[in-house]
Amino acid sequence: MTSITASRNHLVEIKRTLQLGAPVIVGMVAGFGMNFVDTLMAGRIDAIALSAIAIGGAVWSIGLMFMIGCQMAVPAAVSQLDGAGQQKEAAAVTRQALWIAVGLSVLFFIGLHSAGPFLEWLQINPEVTPVAIDYMQALSWGAPGICIAITLRFFCEGSGNTKATLYMGVIGVLLNIPLNYILMFGKLGMPAMGAVGCGYATSIVIWVQALVLALYILKHSHFRPFGLFSSWDPVRWRVTGELLLVGLPIAGMLLMEGGMFIGASLLIGRLNEQLLAAHQIAINFAALMFMIPLGLASAITVRVGNAIGRKDFNGARTAGTIGLAVALGFQTLSAIIMLTVPALIVGLYTSDARVTVVAVELLFFAAIFQLSDGFQVCAAGGLRGLKDTRVPMIYSVIAYWAIGMVLGYYLTFTRGLGPKGMWIGMIAGLTVAAVLLGVRFWRSSSRLIAEPVKG
Repeated sequence: MTSITASRNHLVEIKRTLQLGAPVIVGMVAGFGMNFVDTLMAGRIDAIALSAIAIGGAVWSIGLMFMIGCQMAVPAAVSQLDGAGQQKEAAAVTRQALWIAVGLSVLFFIGLHSAGPFLEWLQINPEVTPVAIDYMQALSWGAPGICIAITLRFFCEGSGNTKATLYMGVIGVLLNIPLNYILMFGKLGMPAMGAVGCGYATSIVIWVQALVLALYILKHSHFRPFGLFSSWDPVRWRVTGELLLVGLPIAGMLLMEGGMFIGASLLIGRLNEQLLAAHQIAINFAALMFMIPLGLASAITVRVGNAIGRKDFNGARTAGTIGLAVALGFQTLSAIIMLTVPALIVGLYTSDARVTVVAVELLFFAAIFQLSDGFQVCAAGGLRGLKDTRVPMIYSVIAYWAIGMVLGYYLTFTRGLGPKGMWIGMIAGLTVAAVLLGVRFWRSSSRLIAEPVKG
């Protein structure tokens, strides 16, 4: 009888995880579509516009990863307080997170306006650099909006309403297409601004997303018990400090993992254009598939955090392990797709025979790291639900850089394996991260279960 009850509870947990995760996944895929649309439309202008958006977008991504990591403390804090029935306090914490968002937006804005010397240091094509700088300055006006929108999105996810992420992504990609068309190509009486127009279009979309999220929270009955906008709070340094103690290590983790992939692309770019193109195809499709475990990781954070708030430590571990099992199931399907129809996938991107051969080979390696990549991000999601982030940041430095990048560089250049060497290094880094983070979640949750018994 007990096993039947446990099975039913597990099915309920799986259902709830999927209910929370599915809107996030769709929203992230839609957000991913914005980048795809920008790239596609820039390619219709010229190579300089395309390169400028790629380079400026990489700098934007670095700042975005840091900001997102810092604010990832929000869903963990909100989910724990919501689980404890303290909705008003959850809203108060979020208002403090909005102060952090204001501070981050200033840094983000200044960083985008000061990136010119960095591009020159990288020795970017002198024809591309001024266009990339103008593009980033146009994007900078969206920096405050994205900081606010992400904070509000994380509040929604932490409270158990993930549909906001779905709406945010869909609105973004639908609005992005006509705005790009008008501003990039000079329609409806506007001047043709090319890549710079794409930057302004993105900034406008971001502010619309932030406004829609604020209205959604204000009007939806789900958020009424929280009263997020019912009062204005001055900065409470103790609370903001606690949020940053959790968030800064997450930002470090994201920069370590994202930096490994960015670094791999830069190193492969030293080989030749065909190899870099093949790498970009494989990594782009892998990134698309990564939206599934990334969305599930958000759901796992909320489910684990809710259980911790209820003091249900067994439930927290169960939520995490079931979430990991669901992620592994989806990642297995992703791997099968990459292994069985790689030529079909690559054909969506290119018809170049030389690029196709290499890209098909690299999709084999992408298929191999699907399980470890999905496992590590979901284990990190579980740890965020426990507010355990500092040790995982150290693990990320070891896994992604001390192992992944070092091994990848050695195999690529010293052993002469080309892009395959870098992908083997990434597989090693992700696998080590998966093992370390998975063990860490199990031990941390087990310690919580044991503590009440000892006390």
